[in-house]
Amino acid sequence: MEVPCVRVAREAGEETRERLDDRGLLDHDHEITVADDRIYLPVTDPSAVADEYAVVTHDVPTRETQVTPADLLGFEPSYERLGEIVLLHEDDGDRAARVATAVMDSSLPVATVANRGSKVTGEFRTRDWEVLAGDGTTTVHREYGCSFALDIAEVYFSPRLATERHRVTQQVAADERVVDMFAGVGPFAIPAAKRGADVVGVDLNPVAIEYLRENARRNDVAERVTAIEGDVREVTSDYTDRADRIVMNLPHSADAFLDTAVSLASDDCVVHYYDIQHEDDPFGPGERAIREAAEGYEVAVETRRTVRSYAPHEQNVCLDVRLRA
Repeated sequence: MEVPCVRVAREAGEETRERLDDRGLLDHDHEITVADDRIYLPVTDPSAVADEYAVVTHDVPTRETQVTPADLLGFEPSYERLGEIVLLHEDDGDRAARVATAVMDSSLPVATVANRGSKVTGEFRTRDWEVLAGDGTTTVHREYGCSFALDIAEVYFSPRLATERHRVTQQVAADERVVDMFAGVGPFAIPAAKRGADVVGVDLNPVAIEYLRENARRNDVAERVTAIEGDVREVTSDYTDRADRIVMNLPHSADAFLDTAVSLASDDCVVHYYDIQHEDDPFGPGERAIREAAEGYEVAVETRRTVRSYAPHEQNVCLDVRLRA
């Protein structure tokens, strides 16, 4: 059936699909198709599609009825998707097992269902997972045109922060020098490098660093990503005074690394500082800590942003701060 579609190159397919879906423009009644190395994404209202996209008519099949976990359970379960892994946060073991069975029996393209077994703990910020269906804890997650191989049992990765990561990395200019002080498998570092930046990614976790290197190769930016294993306070002396942009995504303890961030900053540097604070004053403690550490710099807070609610009365926030010598 001929329907209006956005036509993009294959490598831009996932990012475009997410943007269209976020804006309520993706037509879920028809299939996304591939032809001549182009992806055709059906849309509900072609007049509302941004001018940057080519809208054409294309013959796409009608989508068969999708069976959701909610259809099988009779209620809407809460879960997150990470590649082909579905992540549950259920405290009741019997309920978790029911949800896992429904997820596997649904139309979702899922290989594994895992339930949270612990809080994030330890210096590597990992958690235990109980695999309820399928096997294995490795996957490849895709967001905004990048793909990330990872093992949920060995590294920290939150799919909930995709929009925030995109917000930050969209600010990166070609030829910038970026330091990601707690890089993990590269969800900030890889898209920054894809925009043309030279990126130094540091992490204590040796498994995360190996995945960072693999993901740099996977996304064709290996020549622009330097992955360093270790404590950023001890392994970055070669990069003093060089960074045009610094990412400090280590809520709860980023303030302990501010002296290092200031030492890495160039004469004009943007710092993305993540924090978790009480809702009564979510930005004040971080801003005061930055101003105290940034001696010799003019400090300008460009953005104060609440990323998400972290716990009752606690907010995960970000300060985008420009340091000028």
